[in-house]
Amino acid sequence: MRELSRLARRIDAATPPGRDRAVDALRAFAIVGVVGGHWLVTALVSDGGTLRAASPLQHMPWLAPVSWVFQTLAVFFLVGGHMATKSYATARERGTGYLPWLAARVGRLFRPVAAVLALWTAVGAGLVLSGAAPDTVHTLVKLALSPLWFLLAFAGLTAATPLVRRLNPLWPLAVVLHVDLVRFGFGGPAWLGWVNLAAGWLVPYTLGAAWTRGELTRHSGRVLLVCGAAATAGLVLWGGYPASMVGVPGEPMSNLNPPTLAAVTFGIAQCGLALLLREPLARWLRRPAAWAAVALVNLSAMTIFLWHQTALMAVTALGLLPASLFAGGPLPGLHTVPDGPGWVLARLAWLPVFGLGLVVCRSAFRTYEQGGRGRRGARVKRGRARRGAGGRGAKAVPRA
Repeated sequence: MRELSRLARRIDAATPPGRDRAVDALRAFAIVGVVGGHWLVTALVSDGGTLRAASPLQHMPWLAPVSWVFQTLAVFFLVGGHMATKSYATARERGTGYLPWLAARVGRLFRPVAAVLALWTAVGAGLVLSGAAPDTVHTLVKLALSPLWFLLAFAGLTAATPLVRRLNPLWPLAVVLHVDLVRFGFGGPAWLGWVNLAAGWLVPYTLGAAWTRGELTRHSGRVLLVCGAAATAGLVLWGGYPASMVGVPGEPMSNLNPPTLAAVTFGIAQCGLALLLREPLARWLRRPAAWAAVALVNLSAMTIFLWHQTALMAVTALGLLPASLFAGGPLPGLHTVPDGPGWVLARLAWLPVFGLGLVVCRSAFRTYEQGGRGRRGARVKRGRARRGAGGRGAKAVPRA
């Protein structure tokens, strides 16, 4: 514990005084929310030699409030719009061109993707050659690569930052409203909903840009929270939208695939809550231990996001061996149908094991996210050691 305390103090001391720790905390909470939500509502059921995806929300709709807690993508887009707008303004002040700025921002997103694609190409090919059921291969590969849709949407909005950084969030909100009106009110084509993939996430992204411009205050946060929550409740109660903010297998409508008006208004409420939490978070993060935890999550945010489904599937697959040899059947909460409270309790017990699997993935693949930073950090340490031997000291500030 003393070593951990010293590490936390070192991270705290090395952080630049002007860094907005609350923004980093919001990003970390958004990532952890997505991971926790997927681990709770994604089940791989062993069914006659195949694995198929299932969701407890399909069998227990009263669990829909779980999706309200863990569907935190709007907060990530809020923070992303805030930071991208701020970064672009700084780049312009320094005379950095658009393309170098974009390459730097997008490179941090997609650098770890290559490792995911390489591993799952090999795994998919191995499963096919070994005679695995096609449904199993499809289920596993789809789950592993499903986080990539988010990165594509986020990268697209990042690329459009110079065009949308002064856009009023009401404009993309109006697009989402009219798309849903045509789809659900007038029987329009289903493909029209994919317009909302850009317009829907553009709403929190442009809210983040407005935050950077200083246009969002605590009062704005209260208005966004109350109006967003009220609109979402009305859409669910009287508008026919699902209560779950994530997709549920077998349901005719998903709030997330593509985003609906209910998902967007729910995201607006989340953005309002995030703005209200900024000051309390800033006070809490003055504690070295709290800030160290947030900083460490942010350093591996994309690795955690990209590999959390792989960690779940690895634990599930490894659990098949003892299940067949010793337990005499599927392990509860891991391979069984998520159709009752017993499954929920068993799944909660598996979460630490999923976390351990994610730690292994992070240790193996974090260098792909950090790129040259790890090598530069090693060179800095060696330089400090040489300067220390000569009687001089230096202080390195890690990039969090």
